[in-house]
Amino acid sequence: SNKPRKKKKKRKTKKNAAGETVEDNELEDIDSLLERIEDPRLAPQSQGGISADSRPLLYVEHRNLNPENELKRYFGARAVLGDQRPRQRQRQYVRSMWLTAPKNTWPRYSKTGITMQLLDTRRGVQHFTFEHHREYQQVQFKFLDAVESMDPNNIVLLLQMNPYHVDSLLQLSDVCRMQEDQEMARDLIERALYSLESAFHPVFSLTSGTCRLDYRRPENRAFFLALFKHLMFLEKRGCPRTALEFCKLILSLDPENDPLCVLLLIDFLCLRAREYAFLTRLFQEWESHRNLSQLPNFAFSVPLAYFFLSQQEERPELERGQARERAARLIQLALIMFPSVLMPLLDHCSVQPDARVASHPFFGLNAQISQSPALNQLTSLYVGRTHALWKDPAVMAWLEPHVHEVLRMVEAQDALVQEAEHKRKIRYQSAPRNIYRHIILSEMKEATAALPLEVTSQPVMGFDPLPPLDSIVSYTRPERTSHPSNESTLSLFFRSLLPNFNLQGDIRHDGDDEAGAAQDLNQGVNRLMAAMRDMLANIQFQEPPRDDNPEGDGDWD
Repeated sequence: SNKPRKKKKKRKTKKNAAGETVEDNELEDIDSLLERIEDPRLAPQSQGGISADSRPLLYVEHRNLNPENELKRYFGARAVLGDQRPRQRQRQYVRSMWLTAPKNTWPRYSKTGITMQLLDTRRGVQHFTFEHHREYQQVQFKFLDAVESMDPNNIVLLLQMNPYHVDSLLQLSDVCRMQEDQEMARDLIERALYSLESAFHPVFSLTSGTCRLDYRRPENRAFFLALFKHLMFLEKRGCPRTALEFCKLILSLDPENDPLCVLLLIDFLCLRAREYAFLTRLFQEWESHRNLSQLPNFAFSVPLAYFFLSQQEERPELERGQARERAARLIQLALIMFPSVLMPLLDHCSVQPDARVASHPFFGLNAQISQSPALNQLTSLYVGRTHALWKDPAVMAWLEPHVHEVLRMVEAQDALVQEAEHKRKIRYQSAPRNIYRHIILSEMKEATAALPLEVTSQPVMGFDPLPPLDSIVSYTRPERTSHPSNESTLSLFFRSLLPNFNLQGDIRHDGDDEAGAAQDLNQGVNRLMAAMRDMLANIQFQEPPRDDNPEGDGDWD
């Protein structure tokens, strides 16, 4: 058993002709091997372009949660890591994490008072919840006071004392983003994720897709929001594949309720990351019980994904033909169901439609005016977010004949057109609260402008936007003691100097007892005199410095 070990040691220290160790070459070989493993062309494919993977749909891979792996695929390991490799051996030990990489510039981590508990297990699904200990609750109350003060400096002071308080990190990240400090905003979100991951239950798994968190519990919301804000930063950074993996993670935490409505975002990330097979698989498996085709983003993105699959020359011609047929059928259904998408989409793409399309009332201005506000929010969100993916000339050339085919069906009074118009009138009467929450977090100006007044008129906090109406509250903020309004000016003056002073103290509410009232009055006067004595005793007057020259210089500056 010792011989292989010696051989391995010799092989590691072996020099090449140039006198350099082969350690870097071995690392490069590992990187190239990872790239080969992650190459989608090597993955087994089944009929219809769907990956023949038996894993659950929302299975999350650890390697895809690290944006450095994606950047290395784009730019190479040396361009991303630079000269970090030699320094890693001297770096101090930090706990390795899956969601973020801890930074040496962060404050030293200590337990914050957040823990995670396993509530129960039902049908193979484990339900967890975060819990706040008493110390963390006190910090949470101070944070709420700082938010009410409307002064970000108070949150900064709170973070100096509690550098891993999650809600403070989320709120301050929004402040930094508004001030165009994107780097600091992203760093604060990563620190919040680090704090939450440090509190994970030993059984809690990010990858299994069978661990649930209830958004109705306020303690769990910070994890949802931190993940969502982090994936938005990743997408802007140019890491759509990593952002897609975080989106799958959010969806797996509560797929039934989807509190942040990431289903409105996941199709865009799939198209950006060129994960067309996953998008089509999601549509096929969830369409029957979730009616994904009734969302404009799935109605248009799924046929676009099939079109891109049909353009991949490495696929067999039979698969490409099937993808073309599905793309044609689904894009026509999408145009019939949501005609108000076409003209804004062409406008964003700077494409001028032909005279027949521009003058036809089916796609005209009336299609946008007649739709409900809730549907207008969904279509505006999709066009504002995804229009760049439709600018490809090949995509526009593929879209044009299907638009004319839909106009032919409209003029022929096809039954599908009448049925779609009936569905639009019945459905989309009002949007659920999670869609409003998603629009607020996405900050897409086209969709934000379409929000109703009852949403825009109420204050929205970055650490908890539009909390659920059926929240499960485990602890409440103590009410502040309200001071009597009939206090004298002298009493208010002394309270401004001595916050603990109370002239009226323990005044009895039994107004019939005159002796007790007189006694309370005497106690109040005595308390006032004692407070005055304490204040005067603590006043110190500083003597002016003595001048060694009593005669003085005779001049004043």
